Amino acid sequence: MNGDAHDTAVVAEDDDGIRLDRWFKRHRPGTPHALIARWARSGELTLDGKKADVSDRIEAGQRIAMPVPPAAPSGPRPRKDKPLSPADIALAEAMVIHRDASALVLDKPPGLATQGGTKTESHVDGLLGALQGDAPVRPKLVHRLDKDTSGALLVARTPRAAAWFAKAFSNRSAKKTYWAIVVGVPDIAQGEIDLPLAKQPGSGGEKMHVDEKGLPSKSRYRIIERAGNKAAWVELQPLTGRTHQLRVHMAAIGHPIVGDGKYGGKDAFLTGTISRKLHLHSRRLRIDHPDGGALDVSAPLPDHFAASLDALGFDPILGDLLVEDEPRTPPKAAQKAKAKAHAKQVRKARRGERRGRAEAKAKPAGKVGAKRGPAKAGARKPSKPAPRRPR
Repeated sequence: MNGDAHDTAVVAEDDDGIRLDRWFKRHRPGTPHALIARWARSGELTLDGKKADVSDRIEAGQRIAMPVPPAAPSGPRPRKDKPLSPADIALAEAMVIHRDASALVLDKPPGLATQGGTKTESHVDGLLGALQGDAPVRPKLVHRLDKDTSGALLVARTPRAAAWFAKAFSNRSAKKTYWAIVVGVPDIAQGEIDLPLAKQPGSGGEKMHVDEKGLPSKSRYRIIERAGNKAAWVELQPLTGRTHQLRVHMAAIGHPIVGDGKYGGKDAFLTGTISRKLHLHSRRLRIDHPDGGALDVSAPLPDHFAASLDALGFDPILGDLLVEDEPRTPPKAAQKAKAKAHAKQVRKARRGERRGRAEAKAKPAGKVGAKRGPAKAGARKPSKPAPRRPR
């Protein structure tokens, strides 16, 4: 890297697996592709200190370093948001379930994409201008939900908040809790799914699959309630942030999320009055707030999910009764202290075992002597000395 001013960024969980040029479109809009390619050719664009190419797939936690673009870069200007209709503005306002100086939490409805793409004109990102108000900058997405997934979606209102939240998602200190209805009932009431995931070849990157050479992926689940052997209402927590992770993991253990035909096929649909929509909901989001304290927001269930709970006889109150605040990974200091205490207990137990064995050896000897005492006194007659031989 030359002596010019440069910029750095850490890849967030939600950007894991995307191309480097796609990252620029998301986080450095307006930077011309030709300029990015020139940085790559000259070695000024790096990933973890190594020369990068615009087509490289990036991973969560990697550090991107690049020059600061000129104040007025040559090339096309960033695309302006299309004008919002009164209906768009009303929809944006209706989604807000939390608002403060630094953050917004939206309740994203199912069927609405988080960001735009090919043939996707209606999306949350395109509605954020309606929520800017008097702020100097437009609100910014800091994570995403699949188009058909509903629930809590965090938006930053300032660049400082955006950087803060992005770091929290990157280091996995943000806690996301999802609710889902799955087909069938897992044999184990709660557990952790540890299956590496990769993009499925031939799907254009739109579908994931379990692949031993893929990226490490972990999800936690537990059953909230079951409807016989037909279905289960489960709580899910992604411990990593891979694309479609919860959907792929549940399908991989034989219990696809209801309505997820992409990964569960025809077996992902229940008969009767159960909706064919995806039953995956971002229920609760907990994250440290840049202004101090913590942000803890729960999103209400969409109509189709609530109706399915009712149809299957599930009690909505049970979902929030589970204890879900235990730490996912104990701090290293706590782990060391726990290991030290365990080792101390083991040593203490071994000392007790050795002491017990020593006492056990001593006690039988005393008992035998006590029994032999009377025998020597009377039961057994002393033997007569052997007669002397005459000389």
